[in-house]
Amino acid sequence: MPVMGWVKGIRWNHTISMKIPLCLLFVMIGFVPMYILGKVTDQSFRQTQIDFRVMEVQNQCLIISNKMSRMGYMNEDSRDSAVDVELDTIADIFNGRIVVINRNFKVIKDTFRLAEGRTHVAEEVIRCFQGENGSRLEKDKHYFALAVPVYDNTEEKNIEGVLVATASTENLTSMAEKVSEKAAFFQLMTWGILVLASITFVLILMQPFVRLQKVLNRVAEGNLEQVISENTYKETKEISSAIQNTINKLRTVDQSRDEFVSNVSHELKTPITSIRVLADSLMSMEEAPVELYEEFMSDISDEIDRESKIIDDLLSLVKMDKSVEELNIAQLDINGLVQQIMKRLRPIARKRNVELIYESIREVTADADEVKLSLAVNNLVENAIKYNVENGWVRVTLDADHQFFYIKVADSGIGIPEEYQSHVFDRFYRVDKARSRETGGTGLGLAITRKVILMHHGAIRLVSREGEGSTFTVRIPLNYISRPTERTT
Repeated sequence: MPVMGWVKGIRWNHTISMKIPLCLLFVMIGFVPMYILGKVTDQSFRQTQIDFRVMEVQNQCLIISNKMSRMGYMNEDSRDSAVDVELDTIADIFNGRIVVINRNFKVIKDTFRLAEGRTHVAEEVIRCFQGENGSRLEKDKHYFALAVPVYDNTEEKNIEGVLVATASTENLTSMAEKVSEKAAFFQLMTWGILVLASITFVLILMQPFVRLQKVLNRVAEGNLEQVISENTYKETKEISSAIQNTINKLRTVDQSRDEFVSNVSHELKTPITSIRVLADSLMSMEEAPVELYEEFMSDISDEIDRESKIIDDLLSLVKMDKSVEELNIAQLDINGLVQQIMKRLRPIARKRNVELIYESIREVTADADEVKLSLAVNNLVENAIKYNVENGWVRVTLDADHQFFYIKVADSGIGIPEEYQSHVFDRFYRVDKARSRETGGTGLGLAITRKVILMHHGAIRLVSREGEGSTFTVRIPLNYISRPTERTT
C-alpha cells in the first residue's frame, strides 16, 4: 500500500506538471489580445476626450472673441466689465487661464491677475497675429493652449488682439484612468474565469483549511478550550495563531466580566454592610446619647449617598454600553461649558485649598453631547482636586486646531505610579483604595469619562509621575460624524 500510494502521488504530480503549461497557454491566448485591445481603446478614448475639450474651449473662445469685437473691447475706453466677468467664468469652468493681448503684445487682461501690463510674446500669439489659429498640447504637464484672434469692428476685420486660453486636461486624464481601471477590472474578471477552469486540481491542497474549519465549528459551538493548531502551510499556521489569540482574548473578556460582576457585588454590598452595622449598634443601645445618635445617622446618610452614587454611575455605564450610540449632538460653546464646570467645582477646590486655573487659548465651538461631555470633564477636574496636595493647583487648558479641540487637565497632586497607569480607566479600579473611599470615589469616574470620549470618536491620554502630579489630555473632533453601524467599545 505505501508503494501504491507513492506511485499515485507520482502520477498526480505528473498530471499537475502537464496541466500547468496548458493552463498558462490558454490563459495567454485569451489574455494577450484582450490586453492589446484594451490599451488601444484606452489611448483612443483619452485622445478623443482631449480633442473634444479643445473643440469645446475653442468654441467658447470664438464666441467671446466675437463679442469683444462687437463691443470694441480692445479699445480701453470701450472696455466692458461684463466681458471680464465672462472671461473669468469661462476660465473657471475649464479650470484654466485666459490672457488677452493687444497688438503691442501687452497683456490687457489676465484671469489670474498676474501678467496684466506685461509683454507676452509666444509662438502661438505671433502666428495668430499673422492669421493662423493654433493650439498646443502639453501631455506631460496636463494642459493645452490655443490662440484665437480678436478682430476690430470694421469691414476690414483687422486683428486687434489675441485671446490665449490655457485649460487643464488633468480631470480628463483622471476620468480616462477610471475608465481604464474599469476595463482592467473587466479584463481581470475574464482572466480569472479562464484561470478558474485550470486550478480545479488544487482543491486537494485545501484539505488543511477544511480541517481548520472543522475545528472552528467546534469553537463556534462554545468549546473555547479547543486548541487550534493547523501548521501544514504557513497561511494555516498564521490563521491558527490569529484565531487562537482571539479565543484567548475572549477568555480574558469572560474573566473580566466575572471580575466586574464580583466588583459590583462587593461595591454595592459594602455600604449596605456599613449601614447594617451602624443600625445594629444604635438598636443595641437602650439610651444612646443624642450626639452619638446624630453621628450614626449622619454616617448612615453618607453610606446611602455613596450607594446611590455607585448605582447612578453603574446606570450611566450601562446606558453607554448599549450597541447603538445615544448622543444628543448639538453645536456647543466649549469655552462656556468648561467655565461652567470650573464655577461649579470652585467651592470644592476652596474647601481643599486648591487653586483652580482656567486657560483658554482660543474660542472653540464643536459638535458634542452637552450632558455627557460635561460629565466627562467634570470627572477629570474633580479627580484632580480630590487627589491633590495641600495648597496645590489644578490647571485646565482649552485649545483647538482645524480638526480637533483639546482639553488638558493638569494638577500638582500625588501622581499615579507607572505600573498602575494602564489600569486607571478600568471599572472599579483604584490606585489608593483607602483615599478613594475617603473622598467618596466609586472607581467608575474615569471609566465613564473614557466611554464618553470614545462615543465622541475622541481619545484620552495620561501622563503622570508619582509625587509630581498628573496630566489628562482629551482630544475630540470639532465635527461629529455619525457612524450608525459602529459599536462603542
